[in-house]
Amino acid sequence: MAIIDTTNKVEIKNQTSSSRKLTTAKAIVEGISQQMEADPSVFVLGEDVGAYGGIFSSTTGLLEKFGPKRIIDTPISETAFIGLATGAAVEGMRPIVELMFVDFFGVAMDQIYNHMAKIHYESGGNVKVPTVLMTAVGGGYSDGAQHSQCLWGTFAHLPGMKVVVPSSPYDAKGLIISAIQDDNPVIYMFHKGIMGLPWMVKNPHAIENVPQESYTVPIGKAKVVREGSDLTIVTLSLSVHHCLDVAEEVSKEGIECEVIDLRSLVPLDKTTILNSLAKTGKLIVVDEDYQSFGLSGEIAAIVAETDPRMLKGPMKRVCVPDVPIPYARSLEYAVLPTKERIAEAIRQILL
Repeated sequence: MAIIDTTNKVEIKNQTSSSRKLTTAKAIVEGISQQMEADPSVFVLGEDVGAYGGIFSSTTGLLEKFGPKRIIDTPISETAFIGLATGAAVEGMRPIVELMFVDFFGVAMDQIYNHMAKIHYESGGNVKVPTVLMTAVGGGYSDGAQHSQCLWGTFAHLPGMKVVVPSSPYDAKGLIISAIQDDNPVIYMFHKGIMGLPWMVKNPHAIENVPQESYTVPIGKAKVVREGSDLTIVTLSLSVHHCLDVAEEVSKEGIECEVIDLRSLVPLDKTTILNSLAKTGKLIVVDEDYQSFGLSGEIAAIVAETDPRMLKGPMKRVCVPDVPIPYARSLEYAVLPTKERIAEAIRQILL
């Protein structure tokens, strides 16, 4: 079993634990499978989650193992199958429902926000809705404006749902298990670029040791994935990989960046952010969501409301500007938080 220390700085893995190197996609599947074995109330539904195994391999092999009564391919009707999941959760099941792309949330927002997120509150706390809404996010693959957004800030803004965004295979498995066990609705958002799929750009951070046994990673606890003294970088998802790569590069220039992987937006681990900033005095937020009215502004507000004197100078935000994600590869990479943009922000603050 993995032990997560109370400072959120180090994850200690039991050395006797049997582990293998897995991609994020395989880690998610293993976490779901173990929970389905342990709890017959857990089932999966969505478009192409069965025979196809999920278009980003998030459910590969589950149909063969658990059959069509627990791995349910649905028609192309997000409103219907997300509503089905919410109703099943109210009746005591623990559904995992996959929304193929987060961009499709619009056609089912009534079911997501006016029902899934509010039933517990509207029932005076008497009715639980233990649903996991699993969805793919992120750009970089010329998928166009309607298939490339992150939008985690949109869901984090709406009360009633937890929002989880893993960046690594280890966290992906632990967080999907935590999400399934949680009695609240949880939005579980995986970036296509971290899944380790053969037809996508590879990053060494997308494959790592994952214990075979079931374990949890607590929702609402950030992780310091790289310690440093000169600058705090707060980020999540695929941008964690980019920030780690850039941090290693600038360390050759004597710049030591501390990189924080948020892992969850709701609850948001403010303590880890503020503790790091108190040490470094410099702050960059790297976010593949839109800049205005989102995560980067929320973190700036937290700092300002807590003690703006912690900042020794202006903070920087490396986010997607307020434009739809372009289809053309050159234009798409001009708006995404690339390594080049992150490195430029670091040098603007420190040099």
